[in-house]
Amino acid sequence: MPRLRLKDLEPALQAIATEDYVFRNWAKTFNCTAELLFTPSSEDEIVKILQVAREHNKKVKVFGSGHSPSDLACTQGIMVNIDKMNGLLRVDKQDCTVTVEGGMSLHKLNAVLAEHGLALSNLGSISDQSIAGVICTATHGTGAHFGCLSTMVTDLTLVTANGDIVRCSATENPDLFIAAQCSLGALGVITRVSLQVEPAFNLEAIQKPYKFHNVLNDWDAVIHSGEHVRVWWMPHTDDCVVWRANRTNKPKKLMPPNWILERGIGVHAYQFMLNVARYKTSIIPSITRFMFDTIHARPLHVIDDSYKVFNFDCLFPQYVNEWAIPWDNAPQALRDLDTFINTSNLKVHFPVEIRFVDEDDIWLSPCYKTKMCYIGVIMYRPYGNPVPYKKYWKAYEDIMRSNGGRPHWAKAHGQSSRELEASYPKLRAFLQVREKVDPNGMFLNEYLKRHIMLEKPIQTAAML
Repeated sequence: MPRLRLKDLEPALQAIATEDYVFRNWAKTFNCTAELLFTPSSEDEIVKILQVAREHNKKVKVFGSGHSPSDLACTQGIMVNIDKMNGLLRVDKQDCTVTVEGGMSLHKLNAVLAEHGLALSNLGSISDQSIAGVICTATHGTGAHFGCLSTMVTDLTLVTANGDIVRCSATENPDLFIAAQCSLGALGVITRVSLQVEPAFNLEAIQKPYKFHNVLNDWDAVIHSGEHVRVWWMPHTDDCVVWRANRTNKPKKLMPPNWILERGIGVHAYQFMLNVARYKTSIIPSITRFMFDTIHARPLHVIDDSYKVFNFDCLFPQYVNEWAIPWDNAPQALRDLDTFINTSNLKVHFPVEIRFVDEDDIWLSPCYKTKMCYIGVIMYRPYGNPVPYKKYWKAYEDIMRSNGGRPHWAKAHGQSSRELEASYPKLRAFLQVREKVDPNGMFLNEYLKRHIMLEKPIQTAAML
């Protein structure tokens, strides 16, 4: 197939295009070289880009911050970055709704909402991603009575493969809407999103050390011990911390900054020690105990704007795997993971992050019809250097799979489309919608072919 070059484009598109664009995700675990990168500023430009893709039979993938530690955004065809489409379109303070362009980052959205006395009800650990990106992968925070961020979406607008600009909601193109709430970028380009938010609020967060076996033995009480609860377990130990955050009318209370602990030891010394451990893995448990005793065993108490409390530092590049399993299955799964780590003589990095998300009705959400516990494992890449992780990942995924698990879509995982069909009863319904809006597979890539594409779904009545 002939390569697409700048000279093949009209002048207006040449001005927003780059040839032979090399994409690397944030963790530097995946990369690709696209024939062209486009950076549009409007829906009209996106329509023209997709017209070029149709005429030249090119695949298209949209990306934002590149924080997904997988090849979800990769293609050798056309890449589209919508960071310039980051405007505020509408605010309704009475109904607590807001409409923004899909390329707006969560960082900017948090600031824009704060200016209007509003806030997102929940957030994940970072706010670097675009709002379209967090929707595409059903990104989540934590809270027993809070769904993933996609559940906040009240309507959205897609530019589909044939160039149509389609608005969808629970009442307008409802099948497309429920598919687009976790679309994996397979349906089109999300250009506008409306969100249900709430009046701005402070969060009071208290973090304390616990013994992990006590947390597992008191599991249900821990889940419901705060509006937002997360657990960090330190493998090779019985140590963990429990972080709880609740809405409050109390005045702000900030922890005084401590550069030596937070950055000097928490980032720079830790990265140096992990790099040394690449040559002597036996010291990893000692590093974990040192870091826990020095930094994480300290009780923390903070009251601040909600979005500042929700977010944490991701430190440095890393391999990450994360699955969701039903709440009740999590304690045994974690015990099994602990047993595997210790009996296989693996030396793994901390923490194992544990979060809780309410069920929803979004077809490809890992929380579809089930209250889920997300369990995330990590192996850092100090200074970008590789570390062994595949044996750990395989055992972890086997444990998650045996406990009714569903992988986080943004993460690299080993589930086939057949295995995922068994986990997602609405996968075929999603594929029927995908076939309707993208019959020639413009938005497909290797990730999607590997993980969701079954044989061609049977056509049903028009869904648009």
